[in-house]
Amino acid sequence: MLARLRQIVQEVGSESDLESVLSLTVRRIRETMSTEVCSIYLTDTQTNRYVLRATEGLNQDAVGKVSLSSTEGIVGLVGSRAEPINLEDAFTHPSVVYLQSTGEERFHAFLGVPIIHQRKVHGVLVVQQREVRRFDESEEAFMVTLSAQLAGVIAHAEATGSILDVFAAAKQDDEPVTAKRFVGIAGAPGVAIGNVYVATLSADLRSVPDKPANDIQAELQDFEHALVQVREDIQKVSDSLATRLRTEEQALFEVYLRMLDDNAIPSEVRTKIEAGNWAQGALREVIQAHVRQFSDMEDPYLRERATDIRDLGRRLLSAMQQEGAERVPDFPDNTVLIADDLSPAMLGLVPEDKLVGMVSVTGSGSSHAAILARSMGIPTLMGVVELPYTKLDGRQVIVDGYSGRIYVDPTDDLLEAYSSILKEERAIEANLDQLRDLPAETQDGFNQTLWVNTGLTADVERAVKRGAEGIGLYRTEIPFMIRDTFPSELEQADSYRRQLEAFAPKPVTMRTLDIGGDKALPYFPIEEENPFLGWRGIRVTLDHPEIFLVQVRAMLRASEGLNNLRIMLPMISSVQEVEAALEQINQAFNELLEEGLDLQKPEIGVMIEVPAAVYQIGRFAPLIDFVSVGSNDLTQYLLAVDRNNPRVADLYTTYHPSVLQALQLIANEAHKYQKQVSICGEMAADPGGALLLMAMGYDVLSMNSTNLPKVKLAIRSVEYKDAALLLGQVMKMDESSDIHLLLRETLQNAGLTQLTRPVLPGND
Repeated sequence: MLARLRQIVQEVGSESDLESVLSLTVRRIRETMSTEVCSIYLTDTQTNRYVLRATEGLNQDAVGKVSLSSTEGIVGLVGSRAEPINLEDAFTHPSVVYLQSTGEERFHAFLGVPIIHQRKVHGVLVVQQREVRRFDESEEAFMVTLSAQLAGVIAHAEATGSILDVFAAAKQDDEPVTAKRFVGIAGAPGVAIGNVYVATLSADLRSVPDKPANDIQAELQDFEHALVQVREDIQKVSDSLATRLRTEEQALFEVYLRMLDDNAIPSEVRTKIEAGNWAQGALREVIQAHVRQFSDMEDPYLRERATDIRDLGRRLLSAMQQEGAERVPDFPDNTVLIADDLSPAMLGLVPEDKLVGMVSVTGSGSSHAAILARSMGIPTLMGVVELPYTKLDGRQVIVDGYSGRIYVDPTDDLLEAYSSILKEERAIEANLDQLRDLPAETQDGFNQTLWVNTGLTADVERAVKRGAEGIGLYRTEIPFMIRDTFPSELEQADSYRRQLEAFAPKPVTMRTLDIGGDKALPYFPIEEENPFLGWRGIRVTLDHPEIFLVQVRAMLRASEGLNNLRIMLPMISSVQEVEAALEQINQAFNELLEEGLDLQKPEIGVMIEVPAAVYQIGRFAPLIDFVSVGSNDLTQYLLAVDRNNPRVADLYTTYHPSVLQALQLIANEAHKYQKQVSICGEMAADPGGALLLMAMGYDVLSMNSTNLPKVKLAIRSVEYKDAALLLGQVMKMDESSDIHLLLRETLQNAGLTQLTRPVLPGND
């Protein structure tokens, strides 16, 4: 049974759509357990009922028609209890409900297992048998294991929208998705009203959205070009391997080419395009239909052909995407960018004057995409796992970056309510602009230094407009991430010079290349099972001195005559790493002096992001000039919470008592050794958090430029002694939720209600 389990899991994982997965699962379970019935009931979130979606052994006509309420029958009991129910004779159970149209009255033995993903019951997996008997422990374990696998597939189907196709199977194919509210994680605050543009992942058929063909002839032409290219590619590979493959292996290429004959797959795609679907959507429809057809076949050889069809589909899609990449997409004036996985590189996809909001199906509010969105001041949602994003292209939506909600096809009342919130936000922003040239000084005379975090070119202009006193973190990896190759020394120097000149003589802190974790370079892939505990930050650059030296040389070259550069080392965990980095920085500095450049030695600092570094500040002190806390990573490592994982997003909180204790310790240790201490994590961008950090003794708070005026207003509205009293209260508290509430009340009592989340419609 274990071997069979592995085989089923592998088969299920290779299916491209939910309907095929359900059909295959019930068939394989019935065969493996030698039982007479296997069925899957899925939760229809529209009606809150368990709908029979697949069966082997019951009446097929009942599929999609028979349903039970969430509290009805033994199936409902399995779901409400969220645990397996194993009965010798279901007919003797008080909760039994007869579903005569299914023909189940003949079956006595019953085993039902809930299908659960992230604490949510998505359905119930059931096996039944005529004889009166109890399914044994190994059979129950088999079912529980398979239900866990099935839960992940169903959750993905909800994310891609294919589950809606299953529930709408009896309706018209072109019937729109029901208007609905979807909930995710607040990534960047604010409200946006606009129309959706779906960013398609490279060569991923499942992520291709539905779009009408605005120009059918152009779509046909795109498909024909891709078809020619793929045919030529396959023929080239076939010819090059002709002398190295046996005849039967060579025949595989003939199979591929036959599938690309005009009377085969291409003919069906053309028909779909002519019916009004765009080329990529037409290809997705045809390929998925063929994959389903072959996957359901009993013959193993024919079932394997589904893999070949899927591969051909990816090849054709890739060719079409390359063809389309040369054309500039037509973005609506108020674009809401939606992607399965929103990456930092995608942020530059839409012109800045048209982009009003962003939504990512995966990820969390602490991912780098969300951090950059906050820097740009764009309302953003992350981890909206149930969003049927492939169905939303062109649809009107409201993005609520305060509560983490997106409304699809909003009502007039919602539009009116959120439009008024937008007007209020603009009025508040206009008032905050008046603070630009005023110091961040408390009412009793304490002055707090405020710097900004930058990465994109546009960040500099925003930061200057908002009165930043320097740059506490320039993310040098951003220019690397939006390119196809490593930038040269001169290209880097040109980019760095613009940052340094914009702020001279104010300080600019440049972090050396910090890749790994959730920051990947397309031309320098790092594949690891646990990337956040792996090869990232200083670990990568010390292993690649050719990258590190070029970057440091570029920084130093860019600083000539300005002398406002500071260099910061990320992910430091040992003195040895600091010493090795300093050796290379000194080498680069001396090389440039020998080349005739007139340079001053920049200040060098370390980022405290790893818990081990918290306790080594005294060891670092003789080697460095300053300390800077990266509170985002430090929080995730202290709490053992992946900040990009929506499953544990509610456990990631910078106001956890242990995080606050660590931050206080760092500030105390840095001052003990007369080192400047700054913080450049997201906590500094929160007005309430900024008051705590100021009271802890942080010399510099660095944040996104959007939040800088808000933080300045908060500081100017309180006395330092009151912030110190607030910190004393907070450090005695045990729950982060209570700390959040206290900070909110403190801001409101200071007359700063506008800095807290506005009252939003539909927040129940």
